[in-house]
Amino acid sequence: MDRRGFMNAGAVLAALGAMNESLAQAGDRPAGVLGGAITDVPGVKVGHFTDTRRPTGCTVILTEEGATGGVDVRGAAPGTRETDLLAPTNLVEQVHAVLLSGGSAFGLDAAGGVVRWLEERGFGFPAGPARVPIVPAAILFDLGVGDTKIRPDASAGFQACEAASTSAPAEGSVGAGAGATVGKLFGMARAMKGGIGTAAVKVGGITVGAIVAVNAVGDVIDPSSGRVLAGTRTADGKQRMGLTRALLRGEVPPSMQAGMATTIGVIATDAVLTKAQAQKIAQMGHDGLARTIDPVHTMYDGDTLFALGTGKSRLTGNVNAIGTVAAAVTASAVLRAVLNATAWTSSALPTVPSARDLRD
Repeated sequence: MDRRGFMNAGAVLAALGAMNESLAQAGDRPAGVLGGAITDVPGVKVGHFTDTRRPTGCTVILTEEGATGGVDVRGAAPGTRETDLLAPTNLVEQVHAVLLSGGSAFGLDAAGGVVRWLEERGFGFPAGPARVPIVPAAILFDLGVGDTKIRPDASAGFQACEAASTSAPAEGSVGAGAGATVGKLFGMARAMKGGIGTAAVKVGGITVGAIVAVNAVGDVIDPSSGRVLAGTRTADGKQRMGLTRALLRGEVPPSMQAGMATTIGVIATDAVLTKAQAQKIAQMGHDGLARTIDPVHTMYDGDTLFALGTGKSRLTGNVNAIGTVAAAVTASAVLRAVLNATAWTSSALPTVPSARDLRD
């Protein structure tokens, strides 16, 4: 590591420590929850589409001018599109958007609307007589709430692009997080609401942000205290149970259908990255999921993180430092997703409460 890189890494750790101390003293949310949004990263726009007929939707992260992309898939039940092209050994260097969607595998249709929106505006990879927009995507399973025939489609993806802007995106029960739930190992009747959250920080001239749709099998925990914020509830539904503690006590969960969860997200930075560096940052970003979701990367989750480098700062930075920040902002985005979520109620199904609805 050269001297400049070392100083960048030191500045990152010092800044994170100062922010964590300030937030802990504030006392209004868990220590370590960072502010900001992924749209603080130059070259990034975000748009949500939320279906009003049932809780589902999609979220697009637009980088129309192109961003170097990487991806890391850790869950055992992923649903993805165009992730192979992000491998450092493959041809395409940049992507023009990433789509996060509900609707399980059906939700991948929404990427077609993103492609059409980009094509109509002349964005894409030059391919002979055409420009082909590169739009990787990942989906989460939210078919357990409401009518399963209602799921994001190409029109939803197009509308998410129409709504995209550089403003801080809404968080909680919107977009890809609209139908998200957490703490499902003991069944949906004892789950709580997940959602979508975002965070960002600027250190040493480089901005790093994340946006994460949280739909985990496991609980979402405050890593500073170990307290469960949202997750599996006790049998009477009135308290948070603590999934790992219950398993250690010998409580056996019922059989669960595979692929009924998944946390998906995007990390973005304005640093100049290679594809290999983007992939490493996506890998390090999963540390943020591991700090805040317990358990994570299960057989029922398809946990997937993308990483994008817009290069707008013209700085190469230090991959170790950027990866450290990526994990921090990813963890904060997870916490903000559940802290901003709202309960889902229906006359046909039990209420799914949010973190704000249950007292400790």
